[in-house]
Amino acid sequence: MCPTMSQDDKLIDLNAERAKRVHDLNEKRLNEVRQAFEQAMPLTKAKARKKPKNKPKKR
Repeated sequence: MCPTMSQDDKLIDLNAERAKRVHDLNEKRLNEVRQAFEQAMPLTKAKARKKPKNKPKKR
């Protein structure tokens, strides 16, 4: 057995590792944007919405 053959077990697929990292970074960014959006526009359905004031009618 060649000494280089034993190192094949330790090889890393760099493309796969990069894809995982890119996916994780995108997931992190998506979660940050989702949290910011939920803070700006909460998704609470139980909260009663205020009716907008109607413009006075012209006579």
